[in-house]
Amino acid sequence: MPDLSHSPPPEIVKLGGSLVGDPALKTLLGALARRGAPLLLVAGGGPLADAVRALQPRLALSDAACHRMAILAMEQTAHAFADLAPTLALADTPETVAAAHARGRAALWLPARMALAANDLPESWDLTSDSLSAWVAEKLGATRLTLVKSTATVPGSFPADWAAAGLVDPLFPAFAARLAGPVDMTTAAAVLAASAQKDIAA
Repeated sequence: MPDLSHSPPPEIVKLGGSLVGDPALKTLLGALARRGAPLLLVAGGGPLADAVRALQPRLALSDAACHRMAILAMEQTAHAFADLAPTLALADTPETVAAAHARGRAALWLPARMALAANDLPESWDLTSDSLSAWVAEKLGATRLTLVKSTATVPGSFPADWAAAGLVDPLFPAFAARLAGPVDMTTAAAVLAASAQKDIAA
C-alpha cells in the first residue's frame, strides 16, 4: 500500500473539448502520460457536452439537468482519453488521485463523484469544464492550472481577458482567482513541442 500521507499537490492540465477532433490527440495524451506524477488531467466534455446543449431545447430540459449531464459528458470523455492512453490512472477522489501519484502515474479525473455532490457549483451553462478544472484545482491545492486549447491566447493576458474573448466560461475568472498557483493557457502544439524538447534533453 503506497504511503499517501506526504503526497505532493498536483499540477492540473485541462484539455479542452475541441481537442477531441485534433489528429494529435493520442500523441498529446501519450506525452502527458509520460510526465507521470503529480500531473492530473481534466477532460472537457467535447462533442458529448455539445450534444447536451443541442438536446436541451428539443426536450425543454432544465439547466440543472443539463449541468449534471455535462459533467457526465466530461466523465465519458475521460474514459475515452484513458482508452487512448492506458497508462493514465482514472481517479475520482483526492485519495485516488494521491494513490495514482504515489505509484508515479499521471491521473485523469472522473468528475462525477465530486462535482455532482458539490453544493458550490452553479447549475448553468455559465459554468463549464474550464471552471470545473479551477474548482478541483482549489479542492486539491494544485500548484498550477494550465488550460490546453486549440486556440492560443494573447501573451500577457489574464483570465478576465480570456472570458471576454469567449475562450473560457464567464465564471472562470472568479474560480481562477481562488488559486494560489499560476493559471495559464497554451495549445496542444506548444505542449508537444515542450515534451519533445524534454525527451531530447533526457
